[in-house]
Amino acid sequence: MRPALLPPPPVAAAEPSAAGIEGLVAATLAHPAVAGRLSVSIVDVATGRPVYERAASAAVLPASTVKIVTAVAVLSALPADQRLSTTVVAGALPGEVVLVGGGDPTLTGLAPGTPPPVPAGPQEDADLQPDHPLPASLQDLAAQARGALGATAVTRVVVDESLFSGERTAAGWKPGYVTEDGAVAPVGALMVDGGRLRPDRRPRHTEPALAAGRALASLLAPGAEVAVEPGRAAPGATRLGEVRSPPVADLVERMLTRSDNDLAEALARHVAIARGQPATFAGASVATMQVLALRGVQGVVLADGSGLSRLDRVTPAALTRVLAEAASGREPRLAPVLTGLPVAGFVGTLSDRYRAGGTGTPGAGNVRAKTGTLNDVSALAGLLRTADGRLLAFDLTADGVPLGATRQAEAALDALATGLAACGCR
Repeated sequence: MRPALLPPPPVAAAEPSAAGIEGLVAATLAHPAVAGRLSVSIVDVATGRPVYERAASAAVLPASTVKIVTAVAVLSALPADQRLSTTVVAGALPGEVVLVGGGDPTLTGLAPGTPPPVPAGPQEDADLQPDHPLPASLQDLAAQARGALGATAVTRVVVDESLFSGERTAAGWKPGYVTEDGAVAPVGALMVDGGRLRPDRRPRHTEPALAAGRALASLLAPGAEVAVEPGRAAPGATRLGEVRSPPVADLVERMLTRSDNDLAEALARHVAIARGQPATFAGASVATMQVLALRGVQGVVLADGSGLSRLDRVTPAALTRVLAEAASGREPRLAPVLTGLPVAGFVGTLSDRYRAGGTGTPGAGNVRAKTGTLNDVSALAGLLRTADGRLLAFDLTADGVPLGATRQAEAALDALATGLAACGCR
């Protein structure tokens, strides 16, 4: 189970000092996997003051730690209890139905009440604990529609993914992210199981909406020839069925814990819609930066919501600022940022780290952080409590990681976070 939130610090706990942290950072810089460039920002949550900075104002390639700012934007712009609806409505002709996407990539083809499997693959898709609400089910939606249709035979399924628009892949994405790595599906408002060919595998459909339509057709008319094609629902069309995602707050938790790229891109587009921007990569990026600017956060330039783009730039100081705000307790609506962060040695993309020799380290159960990995970047950003009880927000981003040294870079960053957790750093 996920460890409880970090307890309040002791009243007498002393604030760390830059001098107390300098030795830990110097030791990390001596590691060849991160010696190229290491940016560090460490903020004391209680005071909001930086206690240590190294190139903290430099715009770096953040990788998946971008999901932290996406999460803050989502929780700032959308109601925490908002749910994303997928519907089936009547088409223009008898026997025609329209499957309307509501931008919920967690919609599953599994039976209602079935926990979704974790797709096999790299660490960024690591364990998701079973304490999250279950996703909406296409089987449930098909049963509702079948009941509403009565004896009418379904001969045509139209798929409507018009809620989102624009390009399906972002500038700065590696061409193989969809077809080879399966790191993300082509972004659209309608997909089942994140657009995967199978829920427990990474490979993706190149046309997720049409695949969703074919899945619905097989449920509504098993064995029959049913045409599936793109289109739009008519205004005011009769609703035949509806399923809804878990609340946005839970989706944010899942996005962070699992480093879910599809969910990050979908939620960023919902921020765009809430802010009156086009539901495109550009619109989502503008909307996210607008929300952050309203919080006084600068130093964020985005090309996507997931951090897969090599055009994203974020300063470590910006990330620690939003993390400190979320951890301060002044805004309860930001709490899913904290509860969604992977927990060292226990949950999510940190579940298999901080377990040296199988016994654990001082960081296990203490460090809660979002990981970020690209070919030459390794990042870790989150929260930890020092031995003296001070709660720190931190961002550690190593750029210029040598080819093949990702695991070593991760180990170096983990060692630095563990050192911070084990010391008073005064």
